[in-house]
Amino acid sequence: MNEGKPTRAGGAAPSPDEVPPGDRTDTSDGDFELRAPQEVTSTEGDFELRRPDPGSAGTPVEDARMTASEGAAPAGEDVSATVAERSVGPDAKGSGAAAVEGGSPPAGGRGAETAAVHPVAPVSERPKPLHAPDPYSTPPYGEPGPWAPAPPVQHPATTPAHGTAVPALPPQHGTATPAPTAPQGPATPAPPPPPAPSPTAPAPTPPPLTSNPWQNYDPWAPVPAPLQQTGAAVASTDQRRRRVRKGLVGAAVLLALVSGGVGGVVGAHLERNGGVAADVELPQAGVESAGRAADSVAGIAARALPSVVTLHVNGSEEQGTGTGFVLDGRGHILTNNHVVEPAGADGEITVTFHSGDTAKATVVGRDSGYDLAVVKVSGVSGLKPMTLGNSDNVQVGDPVVAIGAPFDLAGTVTSGIISAKERPITAGGESGDASDVSYVDALQTDAPINPGNSGGPLLDSRARVIGINSAIRSADDGSDSGGGQSGSIGLGFAIPVNQAKRVAEELINTGKATHPVIGVTLDMDYSGDGARVDSKGSDGGPAVTVGGPGDRAGIEAGDVITEIDGARVHSGEELIVKTRAHRPGDRLELTLERDGKERKISLVLGSSDG
Repeated sequence: MNEGKPTRAGGAAPSPDEVPPGDRTDTSDGDFELRAPQEVTSTEGDFELRRPDPGSAGTPVEDARMTASEGAAPAGEDVSATVAERSVGPDAKGSGAAAVEGGSPPAGGRGAETAAVHPVAPVSERPKPLHAPDPYSTPPYGEPGPWAPAPPVQHPATTPAHGTAVPALPPQHGTATPAPTAPQGPATPAPPPPPAPSPTAPAPTPPPLTSNPWQNYDPWAPVPAPLQQTGAAVASTDQRRRRVRKGLVGAAVLLALVSGGVGGVVGAHLERNGGVAADVELPQAGVESAGRAADSVAGIAARALPSVVTLHVNGSEEQGTGTGFVLDGRGHILTNNHVVEPAGADGEITVTFHSGDTAKATVVGRDSGYDLAVVKVSGVSGLKPMTLGNSDNVQVGDPVVAIGAPFDLAGTVTSGIISAKERPITAGGESGDASDVSYVDALQTDAPINPGNSGGPLLDSRARVIGINSAIRSADDGSDSGGGQSGSIGLGFAIPVNQAKRVAEELINTGKATHPVIGVTLDMDYSGDGARVDSKGSDGGPAVTVGGPGDRAGIEAGDVITEIDGARVHSGEELIVKTRAHRPGDRLELTLERDGKERKISLVLGSSDG
């Protein structure tokens, strides 16, 4: 094998004068190993030679070289010496060989000088070949063969025309490095060096591409981007899109978190420090619809207020303020008797409507026993009558709304519930003769009612009148009159609308109202339970009116009436109130006690003028 064999340019074996003593080996056919040269000086050829001794005499080494292609010594040299230098095999024993081995060198021959300087070792001391000679006579050096090493691969653009130059090693201490020897043979002029590129000269234009892409392929050309192969699978288009979407979603989430954090910090700072220096603008709700549910307080008030009026009464001795409401389109207005009473016969009554318009009013009729009165305005159009309800349908706990002008505050709306029904109350009596006392089987309410609310409507959840506000229980004097100036304590009383309707119709039609009566005189000083019939009448006559309803039913003086229509009666005032809650001509069932015995009688109510 030829591994490790040095190669000489041109395929020729080294001459004997280039091999130092002790390093020469047989160059006959066959594979064998050569000792590595001791020193390397030359930078040309395929192997390195030992530097010559500076002090030795003789011709330079390059003079003893022989061109491998010519195979003959230059002129002036002995051919036998040259052959002896080149022949080292057993078949080359001639005069040249003898001279090399120990004879005197031929005269005038450079090979003889080289042989004298470097004697050839005996054949017995030469190294033996490792195996039999090559039967194919393949030259170990020079021409390419199956065992010849491949030339070094270099970039074609940078390889010189004469081969690859081997850089020279630095000179050893005490030795001189001879100049490299040009190869023998026809001289080839060296190509001129390329001109230095001018800074302003344009870059050389690459050769045009041919149809064969591999003809211009350059494995040493730089690539625009690094090429690598990791072995990982190449992502598909959908996978790349998913990665991009995931990246965008992650970026959006991160941006939201950062924005939220920054916003929270800024908001907290502004809240603690009162915000930025700017005009304060408080938050406010926008404009909403004015409509409200029909059964709400606002809905009830919206429908009732246009029908409620305020009355200002001026008399010769006193004046007052009250409330009323429109009964019909002809100008009739219902109110309390004690509201218009101060006007007397020559007073003045002024009506103020919800719209702000005012009109003068006159009294149509009034009744002190029911504490009701009707006045009328003239020359007024567009009146909106109030809808009347049914007080018999009212139940305790029903919601109610009261409208009036307490303390001359027109259009005041309050709300509450029905606290009780058929509450017997008496109002008035300031005259001292009981001629102005009213007896009312009233509806009790906790809706705030104050002085000035008298005569105003008490409305149900459908804005219908179920009562006329008439009296309050005052905390200062304990009276039932509405004429006092104390405030409401949640005890207000209203005349049931069923009773007020009958009285108002009578006052409008006849100018006066009728009262249902039993036809007996009661003992108002009786402190027992029930209403006792007095022993004599108020005018000194009999206590039971002759021919009256009571006389016809069999009532006698001294009898104690304890029930009326099954309802317990505790006093004379209560018996009057419950009687006036009916109409004249109504039949009543009475329970009475006489001489310790209880009796039941039935009678038909009579009528009397107010």
